[in-house]
Amino acid sequence: MPSLELIHSTIYRYRRPVLLGPHKLMLRPREVRDIRLVSFDVTMNPQTELIWTHDVADNAIATANFKKKTDYLEIVSRSRIEMNTTQWPVFAISASACNFPFSYSDDEWIDLGALTAQHYPDPNGQLSEWVNSFIFSRPTDTLSLLKDISAGIAQRTTYQIRESEGTQTPLETLDKQEGSCRDFAVLFVAAARCLGLGARVVSGYLVNTDGLLSGSDGSGSTHAWGEVFLPGAGWVAFDPTNRSIGSGNLISVAVVREMSQAVPVSGQFIGDKDDLLEMIVAVRITET
Repeated sequence: MPSLELIHSTIYRYRRPVLLGPHKLMLRPREVRDIRLVSFDVTMNPQTELIWTHDVADNAIATANFKKKTDYLEIVSRSRIEMNTTQWPVFAISASACNFPFSYSDDEWIDLGALTAQHYPDPNGQLSEWVNSFIFSRPTDTLSLLKDISAGIAQRTTYQIRESEGTQTPLETLDKQEGSCRDFAVLFVAAARCLGLGARVVSGYLVNTDGLLSGSDGSGSTHAWGEVFLPGAGWVAFDPTNRSIGSGNLISVAVVREMSQAVPVSGQFIGDKDDLLEMIVAVRITET
Protein backbone atom coordinates (compact mmCIF):
# COMPACT_ATOMS: atom_id res chain seq x y z
CA MET A 1 0.00 0.00 0.00
CA PRO A 2 1.85 3.16 -1.18
CA SER A 3 2.03 5.99 1.33
CA LEU A 4 2.08 9.48 -0.18
CA GLU A 5 2.70 13.01 1.05
CA LEU A 6 0.78 15.64 -0.88
CA ILE A 7 1.51 19.36 -0.56
CA HIS A 8 -0.66 21.86 -2.42
CA SER A 9 0.26 25.55 -2.13
CA THR A 10 -1.51 28.60 -3.54
CA ILE A 11 0.10 32.04 -3.25
CA TYR A 12 -1.43 35.40 -4.11
CA ARG A 13 0.64 38.61 -4.24
CA TYR A 14 -0.99 42.04 -4.40
CA ARG A 15 0.35 45.43 -5.45
CA ARG A 16 -0.78 47.00 -2.19
CA PRO A 17 -2.59 45.80 0.94
CA VAL A 18 -6.15 44.76 0.10
CA LEU A 19 -9.08 43.54 2.17
CA LEU A 20 -9.81 39.89 1.43
CA GLY A 21 -13.34 38.57 1.28
CA PRO A 22 -14.28 35.06 2.44
CA HIS A 23 -12.30 32.36 0.64
CA LYS A 24 -13.70 28.86 0.03
CA LEU A 25 -11.25 25.97 0.06
CA MET A 26 -11.88 22.55 -1.48
CA LEU A 27 -8.60 20.83 -0.65
CA ARG A 28 -9.34 17.89 1.64
CA PRO A 29 -9.02 14.54 -0.19
CA ARG A 30 -12.09 12.31 -0.05
CA GLU A 31 -11.76 9.02 1.79
CA VAL A 32 -13.06 6.15 -0.32
CA ARG A 33 -12.68 2.40 -0.19
CA ASP A 34 -9.17 2.33 -1.68
CA ILE A 35 -7.84 5.66 -0.36
CA ARG A 36 -7.19 6.32 3.34
CA LEU A 37 -6.54 9.84 4.55
CA VAL A 38 -4.01 9.46 7.36
CA SER A 39 -3.67 13.16 8.16
CA PHE A 40 -4.62 16.53 6.72
CA ASP A 41 -4.00 20.15 7.71
CA VAL A 42 -4.18 23.62 6.18
CA THR A 43 -1.96 26.55 7.11
CA MET A 44 -2.75 30.14 6.17
CA ASN A 45 -0.60 33.25 5.99
CA PRO A 46 -2.01 35.56 7.28
CA GLN A 47 -3.44 33.21 9.89
CA THR A 48 -7.20 32.95 10.16
CA GLU A 49 -9.86 30.61 11.48
CA LEU A 50 -11.29 27.99 9.14
CA ILE A 51 -14.94 26.97 9.33
CA TRP A 52 -15.54 23.45 7.99
CA THR A 53 -18.75 22.26 6.36
CA HIS A 54 -19.90 19.71 3.75
CA ASP A 55 -21.85 20.40 0.58
CA VAL A 56 -24.71 18.37 -0.88
CA ALA A 57 -22.26 15.86 -2.41
CA ASP A 58 -20.43 15.45 0.93
CA ASN A 59 -17.35 17.34 -0.27
CA ALA A 60 -15.41 18.95 2.60
CA ILE A 61 -15.36 22.75 2.33
CA ALA A 62 -13.46 25.22 4.52
CA THR A 63 -14.27 28.92 4.64
CA ALA A 64 -11.57 31.42 5.63
CA ASN A 65 -12.56 34.88 6.87
CA PHE A 66 -10.01 37.69 7.08
CA LYS A 67 -10.06 40.81 9.27
CA LYS A 68 -7.00 42.80 8.22
CA LYS A 69 -5.62 44.03 4.93
CA THR A 70 -2.68 42.17 3.40
CA ASP A 71 -0.52 42.23 0.27
CA TYR A 72 0.17 38.49 0.48
CA LEU A 73 -1.92 35.34 0.91
CA GLU A 74 -0.52 31.84 1.16
CA ILE A 75 -2.62 28.69 1.54
CA VAL A 76 -0.82 25.37 2.03
CA SER A 77 -2.55 22.02 2.50
CA ARG A 78 -0.64 18.91 3.55
CA SER A 79 -2.05 15.41 3.26
CA ARG A 80 -0.71 11.97 4.07
CA ILE A 81 -2.50 9.31 2.08
CA GLU A 82 -2.41 5.54 1.81
CA MET A 83 -3.56 4.18 -1.57
CA ASN A 84 -4.74 0.62 -2.12
CA THR A 85 -5.70 1.02 -5.77
CA THR A 86 -4.89 -1.25 -8.69
CA GLN A 87 -3.84 -0.32 -12.20
CA TRP A 88 -6.00 -3.04 -13.76
CA PRO A 89 -9.23 -3.12 -11.74
CA VAL A 90 -12.03 -5.63 -12.30
CA PHE A 91 -15.50 -4.10 -12.07
CA ALA A 92 -18.37 -6.25 -10.79
CA ILE A 93 -21.02 -4.73 -13.04
CA SER A 94 -24.50 -6.16 -12.54
CA ALA A 95 -25.63 -8.55 -15.26
CA SER A 96 -28.48 -6.19 -16.10
CA ALA A 97 -26.01 -3.37 -16.91
CA CYS A 98 -23.21 -5.29 -18.65
CA ASN A 99 -24.69 -4.48 -22.05
CA PHE A 100 -25.81 -1.08 -23.31
CA PRO A 101 -28.55 0.07 -23.47
CA PHE A 102 -29.78 -0.76 -19.99
CA SER A 103 -32.13 0.88 -17.49
CA TYR A 104 -31.41 2.03 -13.97
CA SER A 105 -33.80 0.99 -11.23
CA ASP A 106 -36.47 3.48 -10.18
CA ASP A 107 -34.54 4.33 -7.01
CA GLU A 108 -31.31 4.84 -8.95
CA TRP A 109 -33.05 7.19 -11.40
CA ILE A 110 -34.37 9.29 -8.52
CA ASP A 111 -31.04 9.40 -6.69
CA LEU A 112 -28.98 10.17 -9.80
CA GLY A 113 -31.33 13.01 -10.71
CA ALA A 114 -29.54 15.85 -12.47
CA LEU A 115 -26.45 13.69 -13.01
CA THR A 116 -28.28 12.01 -15.91
CA ALA A 117 -29.43 15.28 -17.54
CA GLN A 118 -27.52 17.04 -20.30
CA HIS A 119 -26.45 20.55 -19.24
CA TYR A 120 -25.01 21.91 -22.50
CA PRO A 121 -26.98 22.88 -25.63
CA ASP A 122 -26.56 20.62 -28.64
CA PRO A 123 -28.96 22.26 -31.11
CA ASN A 124 -27.68 20.46 -34.21
CA GLY A 125 -27.07 17.12 -32.52
CA GLN A 126 -23.29 17.34 -33.06
CA LEU A 127 -22.43 15.85 -29.67
CA SER A 128 -25.07 13.13 -29.96
CA GLU A 129 -23.83 12.20 -33.43
CA TRP A 130 -20.25 11.98 -32.18
CA VAL A 131 -21.25 9.79 -29.22
CA ASN A 132 -23.40 7.50 -31.38
CA SER A 133 -20.45 6.94 -33.72
CA PHE A 134 -18.94 4.71 -31.01
CA ILE A 135 -21.98 2.40 -30.95
CA PHE A 136 -21.49 -0.30 -33.58
CA SER A 137 -24.25 -2.63 -32.41
CA ARG A 138 -27.12 -2.82 -29.95
CA PRO A 139 -26.66 -4.31 -27.48
CA THR A 140 -22.98 -3.60 -26.97
CA ASP A 141 -20.62 -4.04 -24.04
CA THR A 142 -21.16 -1.11 -21.64
CA LEU A 143 -17.64 -0.88 -20.26
CA SER A 144 -16.03 -1.19 -23.69
CA LEU A 145 -18.28 1.56 -25.03
CA LEU A 146 -17.26 3.96 -22.27
CA LYS A 147 -13.58 3.04 -22.72
CA ASP A 148 -13.87 3.77 -26.45
CA ILE A 149 -15.44 7.19 -25.81
CA SER A 150 -12.72 8.08 -23.29
CA ALA A 151 -9.98 6.98 -25.70
CA GLY A 152 -11.77 8.74 -28.56
CA ILE A 153 -11.47 12.07 -26.76
CA ALA A 154 -7.69 11.65 -26.52
CA GLN A 155 -7.49 10.56 -30.15
CA ARG A 156 -9.53 13.46 -31.51
CA THR A 157 -8.07 16.24 -29.37
CA THR A 158 -4.68 17.55 -28.30
CA TYR A 159 -3.97 17.98 -24.61
CA GLN A 160 -2.88 21.46 -23.56
CA ILE A 161 -2.18 22.88 -20.12
CA ARG A 162 -4.34 25.98 -19.73
CA GLU A 163 -3.74 28.27 -16.77
CA SER A 164 -6.71 30.55 -17.45
CA GLU A 165 -9.92 30.02 -15.52
CA GLY A 166 -13.06 28.50 -16.95
CA THR A 167 -13.92 25.37 -18.89
CA GLN A 168 -14.79 24.83 -22.54
CA THR A 169 -18.18 23.46 -23.47
CA PRO A 170 -18.25 19.95 -24.99
CA LEU A 171 -18.90 21.39 -28.46
CA GLU A 172 -16.02 23.87 -28.12
CA THR A 173 -13.63 21.03 -27.29
CA LEU A 174 -14.84 18.99 -30.27
CA ASP A 175 -14.55 22.00 -32.60
CA LYS A 176 -11.16 23.22 -31.36
CA GLN A 177 -9.80 19.67 -31.10
CA GLU A 178 -7.77 20.70 -28.07
CA GLY A 179 -8.31 21.20 -24.39
CA SER A 180 -7.15 20.75 -20.83
CA CYS A 181 -7.94 17.87 -18.49
CA ARG A 182 -11.03 19.67 -17.20
CA ASP A 183 -12.29 20.20 -20.76
CA PHE A 184 -11.83 16.49 -21.47
CA ALA A 185 -13.62 15.58 -18.22
CA VAL A 186 -16.59 17.78 -19.08
CA LEU A 187 -16.78 16.34 -22.61
CA PHE A 188 -16.66 12.75 -21.31
CA VAL A 189 -19.37 13.38 -18.71
CA ALA A 190 -21.57 15.05 -21.33
CA ALA A 191 -21.05 12.07 -23.65
CA ALA A 192 -22.07 9.62 -20.91
CA ARG A 193 -25.18 11.66 -20.19
CA CYS A 194 -26.03 11.56 -23.90
CA LEU A 195 -26.30 7.80 -23.43
CA GLY A 196 -28.70 8.31 -20.53
CA LEU A 197 -26.09 7.37 -17.93
CA GLY A 198 -25.47 9.01 -14.58
CA ALA A 199 -22.12 10.80 -14.67
CA ARG A 200 -20.28 13.37 -12.59
CA VAL A 201 -17.11 15.46 -12.82
CA VAL A 202 -14.30 14.77 -10.34
CA SER A 203 -11.63 17.24 -9.29
CA GLY A 204 -8.54 16.17 -7.42
CA TYR A 205 -4.95 15.16 -8.01
CA LEU A 206 -3.00 13.09 -10.51
CA VAL A 207 -0.26 11.01 -8.91
CA ASN A 208 2.65 10.99 -11.37
CA THR A 209 5.67 10.07 -9.30
CA ASP A 210 7.21 8.12 -12.20
CA GLY A 211 6.64 11.01 -14.65
CA LEU A 212 4.89 8.88 -17.28
CA LEU A 213 1.39 10.41 -17.30
CA SER A 214 -0.09 13.35 -19.19
CA GLY A 215 -1.56 16.26 -17.30
CA SER A 216 1.40 16.84 -14.97
CA ASP A 217 4.85 18.29 -15.43
CA GLY A 218 6.05 17.00 -12.07
CA SER A 219 5.33 14.35 -9.45
CA GLY A 220 1.70 15.43 -9.29
CA SER A 221 -0.80 18.12 -10.17
CA THR A 222 -4.40 19.14 -9.82
CA HIS A 223 -6.47 17.10 -12.24
CA ALA A 224 -10.01 16.44 -13.45
CA TRP A 225 -11.75 13.34 -14.79
CA GLY A 226 -15.20 11.78 -14.97
CA GLU A 227 -17.10 9.04 -13.18
CA VAL A 228 -20.04 6.99 -14.44
CA PHE A 229 -22.44 5.09 -12.19
CA LEU A 230 -22.66 1.45 -13.25
CA PRO A 231 -24.97 -0.78 -11.16
CA GLY A 232 -23.01 -3.36 -9.20
CA ALA A 233 -19.67 -1.60 -9.72
CA GLY A 234 -20.74 1.82 -8.41
CA TRP A 235 -18.93 4.95 -9.54
CA VAL A 236 -16.24 4.04 -12.10
CA ALA A 237 -13.50 6.57 -12.91
CA PHE A 238 -12.54 7.39 -16.51
CA ASP A 239 -9.59 9.70 -17.21
CA PRO A 240 -9.70 10.75 -20.90
CA THR A 241 -6.43 12.67 -20.57
CA ASN A 242 -4.54 9.42 -19.93
CA ARG A 243 -7.01 6.98 -21.55
CA SER A 244 -7.22 5.18 -18.22
CA ILE A 245 -10.03 3.55 -16.26
CA GLY A 246 -10.12 3.19 -12.49
CA SER A 247 -8.57 5.37 -9.81
CA GLY A 248 -5.08 3.87 -9.75
CA ASN A 249 -3.35 7.26 -10.08
CA LEU A 250 -6.17 9.52 -8.94
CA ILE A 251 -6.96 11.18 -5.60
CA SER A 252 -10.40 12.77 -5.56
CA VAL A 253 -11.19 15.95 -3.65
CA ALA A 254 -14.61 16.94 -5.02
CA VAL A 255 -17.36 15.19 -6.97
CA VAL A 256 -19.69 17.66 -8.66
CA ARG A 257 -22.41 18.01 -11.25
CA GLU A 258 -20.47 20.66 -13.19
CA MET A 259 -16.81 21.71 -13.27
CA SER A 260 -17.55 25.23 -12.02
CA GLN A 261 -18.58 23.73 -8.66
CA ALA A 262 -15.09 22.35 -7.99
CA VAL A 263 -12.54 25.13 -7.50
CA PRO A 264 -9.70 24.37 -5.06
CA VAL A 265 -9.45 27.98 -3.85
CA SER A 266 -12.00 30.69 -4.62
CA GLY A 267 -12.52 34.15 -3.17
CA GLN A 268 -12.44 37.87 -3.85
CA PHE A 269 -10.66 40.97 -2.62
CA ILE A 270 -11.69 44.61 -2.39
CA GLY A 271 -9.49 46.71 -4.63
CA ASP A 272 -8.63 47.45 -8.25
CA LYS A 273 -8.40 44.68 -10.81
CA ASP A 274 -4.68 45.20 -11.36
CA ASP A 275 -3.92 44.96 -7.64
CA LEU A 276 -3.43 41.20 -8.07
CA LEU A 277 0.16 40.83 -9.24
CA GLU A 278 0.34 37.05 -9.49
CA MET A 279 -1.09 33.74 -8.39
CA ILE A 280 1.23 30.75 -8.05
CA VAL A 281 -0.06 27.19 -7.63
CA ALA A 282 2.24 24.25 -6.92
CA VAL A 283 1.54 20.59 -6.16
CA ARG A 284 4.14 18.12 -4.95
CA ILE A 285 3.42 14.42 -4.34
CA THR A 286 6.13 12.15 -2.94
CA GLU A 287 6.21 8.55 -1.76
CA THR A 288 7.09 8.15 1.90
